Amino acid sequence: MPRILGIDPGSISTGYGIVDSEGQKLQYVICGNIRTSGAGIAERLTEIYFAMAAVVEQYSPDEVAVERAFVHKNADSALKLGQARAAAICGTLGKRLPLHEYSPKEVKQAVVGKGGADKEQVQHMMRVILGLKGELQADSADALAVAVCHAHSRGLKAELAAMLRAGARR
Repeated sequence: MPRILGIDPGSISTGYGIVDSEGQKLQYVICGNIRTSGAGIAERLTEIYFAMAAVVEQYSPDEVAVERAFVHKNADSALKLGQARAAAICGTLGKRLPLHEYSPKEVKQAVVGKGGADKEQVQHMMRVILGLKGELQADSADALAVAVCHAHSRGLKAELAAMLRAGARR
């Protein structure tokens, strides 16, 4: 059963979520936030890197799915988001895990059914899909949604490849 780590990057709060996936069956493993406390960007990036490396070491995912950065109106914010994303990804590289990227719209489409869904809808669907009770932080829910999006996409890609192989044999 492949274990998928989903990442929702942010320079102040980076969400992570892990699910085990077997076909259409998903099992929640853990989710959380890496909340940075450093005053400067270098300190925050260091915290993200080491915390993500610790998550990978502790939970041994087989694959990583990360949300692609979207362009902000504020160039400085976009740059910081890109740096946080890179720090989180680098924290997973020690295990040489396959990396998959999804746009926010793709993630929302996969888990809610519409690409313009809001954070509350994503949180609700993660509780429903994964059978979770209680409160779910927005960044954690987004990270779980990235993992679930990849689990669904991965299954579809495998089915498509099987159909193409079967068609090639005819």
